[in-house]
Amino acid sequence: MSVVMDILATYRGPAQVLRRFAAAGQREDRAIAILMAGCAMVFVSDWPAAARQAHLGGQDIGLLLGGTLFAWLFVMPLVLYALAFLVWGGFRALRSKARPWALRLALFWALLAASPLMLLSGLVRGFIGEGAPQMIVGGLWFVVFMWFWISGSLAAAQESASHGD
Repeated sequence: MSVVMDILATYRGPAQVLRRFAAAGQREDRAIAILMAGCAMVFVSDWPAAARQAHLGGQDIGLLLGGTLFAWLFVMPLVLYALAFLVWGGFRALRSKARPWALRLALFWALLAASPLMLLSGLVRGFIGEGAPQMIVGGLWFVVFMWFWISGSLAAAQESASHGD
């Protein structure tokens, strides 16, 4: 299935998509590709706001985007790997046999699958600015991201338990 179709399927049922990914077996190459695509989408979502800030503040947009690029494509992947490790530790403390790579994939996929709302949030922030509309869209993105992440993590834990890993 294409990435776009997988994202659409995630909005209908995030657990089913993660179960399908887990059934394909451990694919760290897929996980890192999903993570980098998700981080790239967040970076792209910041372009309208950076353009607004550069225009209104008389700043160089290249410097603004350069810092954002470094943060999202070099620093945040490491932070997200560390967060996935902490989540795996939490699952282990609860005596779950969830596989670490499946929990990583759930987090990374949640970031990529929720990216259409992140892009919308970036457009709202760039064209309208900070305020109630941006808070509503940003809040919606956060709720959807958490829904995808929690559903995917629980599905990954159940998949591991059913396979006796």
